[in-house]
Amino acid sequence: MTANPIKITDTTFRDGHQSLMATRLRTSDMEPLAADMDAIGFHSMEVWGGATFDVTTRFLAEDPWERLRTFKRLMPSTPLMMLLRGQSLVGYRTYADDVVDAFIDCSAQAGIDVFRVFDALNDEQNLQRAADAIKRSGKHLQIAICYSVTEEGRLGGPIYNLDYFIERARRFQEIGADSICLKDMGGVMAPYDAYELVAALKPILDVPIQLHTHYTSGMASMTALKAIEAGVDIVDACLAPLALRTSQPAVEPIVVTLWRTENDSGLDLQKLLRMGDRLEAILPKYRAEMESPRAAVIDAKVLSHQIPGGMASNLIAQLREADALERLDEVLQEIPRTRKELGYPPLVTPMSQMVGSQSVSNVLFGRYEMVSEQIRDYANGLYGKAIRELDPQVVELVFKADPGGHNPISGRAADSIEPEMGAAREAIKDISSDEEDVLTYAMYPTTGLRFLRIKHGLEPVPDEMKLKNADGAKPARSPQGSKAQAVGRSIGEAPLKSANVRQFNVYVEDEFFRVEVDPAQPRSAIGTVSPDIAAGAVTDEGAELSITTSDESLIIAPLPGIVLRYEVEVGGQVQAGDPVVVLEAMKMENTLPSPVAGTIKALSLEPGATVAKDDILAIIAQ
Repeated sequence: MTANPIKITDTTFRDGHQSLMATRLRTSDMEPLAADMDAIGFHSMEVWGGATFDVTTRFLAEDPWERLRTFKRLMPSTPLMMLLRGQSLVGYRTYADDVVDAFIDCSAQAGIDVFRVFDALNDEQNLQRAADAIKRSGKHLQIAICYSVTEEGRLGGPIYNLDYFIERARRFQEIGADSICLKDMGGVMAPYDAYELVAALKPILDVPIQLHTHYTSGMASMTALKAIEAGVDIVDACLAPLALRTSQPAVEPIVVTLWRTENDSGLDLQKLLRMGDRLEAILPKYRAEMESPRAAVIDAKVLSHQIPGGMASNLIAQLREADALERLDEVLQEIPRTRKELGYPPLVTPMSQMVGSQSVSNVLFGRYEMVSEQIRDYANGLYGKAIRELDPQVVELVFKADPGGHNPISGRAADSIEPEMGAAREAIKDISSDEEDVLTYAMYPTTGLRFLRIKHGLEPVPDEMKLKNADGAKPARSPQGSKAQAVGRSIGEAPLKSANVRQFNVYVEDEFFRVEVDPAQPRSAIGTVSPDIAAGAVTDEGAELSITTSDESLIIAPLPGIVLRYEVEVGGQVQAGDPVVVLEAMKMENTLPSPVAGTIKALSLEPGATVAKDDILAIIAQ
């Protein structure tokens, strides 16, 4: 008998594909593997939470609740775990207490056995409500400590030192944790630091300790081994095809390393290898999502920028969509600076998205020229108590457009939020009364509403959400998009080119063509754009935020995103600086102001519409 067998939580069905392919693995591709994964003997399987809820509804046209029930049916013997962002649940803001209670109740009923709960600022005030609800449900409450370091790059220094983590662990145990997780989302926990930390925590905690780390820096397998030597009870790992890089350590080498030692996991290597082969056969259809501009398996620069795995894959995808992938290194250099100015928050959702998207904006548009609503809320304490005071000069820049908007709160952030479930039920009463649907809307009023309309047959499934073929290609478009339905006009009858026309280089074998593409439907603005529009309001870095001539001004999308809402109506008067449209870009809300005083001539799109970079959002007549 093994003296102290290590327990392993498998992350293949959640964080593995979140880290490497922006959470795009579909339920239909995991279902055939689930029963055999259940038979392997994992301590638990992480299958839900994190970004899966957002991605299934926003990009895959899948019901996340149904995904969870499917996993529970296929894996009845293995406890199912989810990652919950404390008072932010699976979203990117602080939600009201009634939303937290309802979400946890529904999640427990749908199949979650272990709730791994964290707060991006390690603030217990943002954990308490979720902790109480989980304890009422009778499920396992695991509270995670978000691990981070500062410029030292190692455990220690004035902020993230041994005393800090010991104090947090003690406090989290006091509020009811059944286990404690050391959550190293950036893969920056060094092996000997892991040993020191686990060895210090074991004598003072009465509950098991679990290690969650990422391979990003190349240290994760060594870190896991040293933590095991120090007495950690459980480690996270995943099947080799979705391991390493920005994901978790691979489970197979851990099993072999510990074979016939006092920490032997008891897992069957041959079963794991067969499961890896089956997963490997599925992944080619996702090769586009797994593309990376980097050749190396590890990224030693993470020891500086510290961005977590899931954020890394999203950051690459977002820069690619913004035609700015070549500026990735600039963004990675900007992240530590922005993080320092914002009080050294641990880079974990939603703080990682907030710091990451602000860093992108700083690079593309000038430092703090475009600031998300979430950054303003954070500066006002609505995400909890900051680890360190924010840079006063940066706070001034954050509220430059609205100096009166800086009103920091004291106490628990959620105490200032009115109940939200009643309004959510009312908003979708004509679509559904199901509590799970209400929660989907409550957390994602724009993208969630679109998904609910698709789910209940009020809208068709868009082509971009459809299941891919085995070769990675999307299914053929419906007949109305085929060549047989082409407009068929001669160039003499064609409409005039709009301001959205763009040139592309096209290579067909040995031939080269330069073509112009102009969107036919109003991604561009409704109405006529003056042909003399040529000069824009440009930041020091050269990125356009608006285009203005003597008689009109266009507000254009600075990044790909979704129109959340317009703050004005056609015919209304605006002054320079007045808010016009709220655009969700990189999962953050950005309010785009009017660059001039004038009259709203046209609003181009409906709320919920997806936009590309440089799409026209509004026209203002001067």
